[in-house]
Amino acid sequence: MGNAKLRIGVAFGGRSGEHDVSLMSSRSILSVLDAQKYEVTPIGIARDGVWWVGEGVWEKIAAGRTDGLQRALLLPYPGENTLYCLQGDQLLPFAQMDVIFPVLHGTFGEDGTLQGLLELTDIAYVGAGVLGSAVGMDKALFKDVMRANDIPVVDSIPFTRRQIEADAQGVIAQAEAMSAQGGAIYPLFTKPANLGSSVGITKCRTRSDLYEGLLESASYDMRVLVERAVPNAREIEVSVLGNHEMIASQPGEVVPAGDFYTYEAKYLDERSILILPAELPEGMSEKVRQWAIRACQAVDAIGMARVDFLLDDASGEVFLSEINTIPGFTKISMYPKLWEASGIAYSSLVDRLIELAIERKAERDRTERQYRRKA
Repeated sequence: MGNAKLRIGVAFGGRSGEHDVSLMSSRSILSVLDAQKYEVTPIGIARDGVWWVGEGVWEKIAAGRTDGLQRALLLPYPGENTLYCLQGDQLLPFAQMDVIFPVLHGTFGEDGTLQGLLELTDIAYVGAGVLGSAVGMDKALFKDVMRANDIPVVDSIPFTRRQIEADAQGVIAQAEAMSAQGGAIYPLFTKPANLGSSVGITKCRTRSDLYEGLLESASYDMRVLVERAVPNAREIEVSVLGNHEMIASQPGEVVPAGDFYTYEAKYLDERSILILPAELPEGMSEKVRQWAIRACQAVDAIGMARVDFLLDDASGEVFLSEINTIPGFTKISMYPKLWEASGIAYSSLVDRLIELAIERKAERDRTERQYRRKA
C-alpha cells in the first residue's frame, strides 16, 4: 500500500448486554488511532443491531440517537471491502476498509457472528476468527475444551432456558448434586453461557438464591452455566497477544470492591484494586502464563485474549475461569493495563493488533479455495 494510510473501520455498540462497555472501550481506541497512519471510519451499531455512520456517530449512539446519521452495511462479496450507506432507496459506497476493528463485547460481536460476516466479505479484522470467538464465548463449551486439554477448571453444569422454565426444581437438584461432590453445596454462581463483563451473573448462597439466579441468567441467554464457587478465591488475569507465536503478559490480580468482580466493580466502582504484577507463589506466574497461551491455542483464539483464573488462596489450587476474545479495552481495563505493565503502551498495543489482523489475512489468502485435480 506504499505510504497510503490504512483504512480502519472501528465497530462499536451492538445488540448485547455489554453495549455500554463497548462504547467505553471504543472511545479509548478511537482516541489513540494515529491520524498520520490511519483513515478511521467509526461504525456505530445501535441497540437494535442497525449499523450507522456519519458525523458524531459515537456521541449519538451513546445518547441513543440516530438523527443525521446514515444506515450502513457490509455486503458479503469477497474482496470488495466497501462499507455502504443508504440514502433514500439508494445504496451508495461510503468508505473503503482495509481492516475492521470490532470493539463489540458479548453476543453479536464477540461470539463469531460478526466474524462470520467479515469472513464472507474477506476483509481483515482484529481478533479471533469464527471458531475461537464462538468457543471462547460459550463458557460451558470452553470448559469442556479445557478439560480435554488437561487445564483445570471449576466444576460446573450447563442448562438450557427451556430446562429451567420446564423444571426449575429438577435443575436445582442437579446443580446441587454437582456441587456436593466438591464439598459444601453453596455458594454457587449462575452465569449466562454467552456473555461477559459479569452481566447476568449471580452469586447464590441458598436454594432460593439459585432459583432467582437461574432466572436472571436465563433472561440474558438460552444457555446457563451453574458453577461451584472457589473458596478464598483470588482473581488472576493474563493477557495474550499474537497469531501463531503468542506471548503472555505478566499476571495481574483484581481485588474487587464487592463480593465478586461484578459489572459495577469493573466499570463503575473505583474502589476495585488492580495489583500489577500479581503477588503469586513461586512458579505460579509462569504456570498461568503457559496455561493462558495453551488455552488460546486450543480454541484458536488468535490475535488477542484475556484469560482469567481463580486461585484458591488456602489450597493453592488454580482454575482457569474463562477467556475473553474481545476484552474490555478502556485505558484502565485489565487487558491493556497488563500489557502496559509488561512494556507495551496502549497506543502501541492497538497498532500491533491491527498488524496482526493484516498478517492473519495474508495467511488466510494462501488457502486454496478450489479443488485442483492432480494429474
